[in-house]
Amino acid sequence: MEPPPSEIEAKFVVRRLEPIRQALLQMAARQTRPRLQETNLRFDDPDGRLTQAGQVLRLRRNHETRLTFKAPGPDFEQRVEIEFGVEDAAAARGLLEALGFDVIFVYEKYRETFALAHAEIMLDELPFGVFIEIEADQLDHVRQAADRLGLAWPERLRVSYLGLFERLRRRHGWSFRDATFANFAEIPPLAPEALRAAVGS
Repeated sequence: MEPPPSEIEAKFVVRRLEPIRQALLQMAARQTRPRLQETNLRFDDPDGRLTQAGQVLRLRRNHETRLTFKAPGPDFEQRVEIEFGVEDAAAARGLLEALGFDVIFVYEKYRETFALAHAEIMLDELPFGVFIEIEADQLDHVRQAADRLGLAWPERLRVSYLGLFERLRRRHGWSFRDATFANFAEIPPLAPEALRAAVGS
């Protein structure tokens, strides 16, 4: 039996995306997907079994719909990932709910994607901040891409977007559950220092 597929990635919080975008263009990085809005639905059962196990069950909609399962790997940067496309987002959600899973978190973002050498670089705009996500098939390739973009490896985020949002929600006393642009209409994006402080809290 083949080992399960894995995902190797690292996230970095930045102040602005445009300097990174310009650096990518100067390095002749290739844009593989234009800036698109995404809606992500995270699922869990009523007991929170997946969250407690560090697992992710997600339905993502942008130019296509993809269903993803993630599980912990040997470290935070390397995780088991099973992902595939589905034709009908409503049917996929209905199936998950019929199996006993409920939506526990909705988050939106804008994402633009580039290919740089052996890595894929994602420029993410979430309602509460902006981030760079780097993914490759080897950890060394992720680190090399981060170095080329001037991103300090020790400052990578060792928490998911959901984990970061939950820390921010407790820290700021936000009453809403979901990280949507509508919920943050009156809240400006947070500075990198505030986001890193939330991770450490």
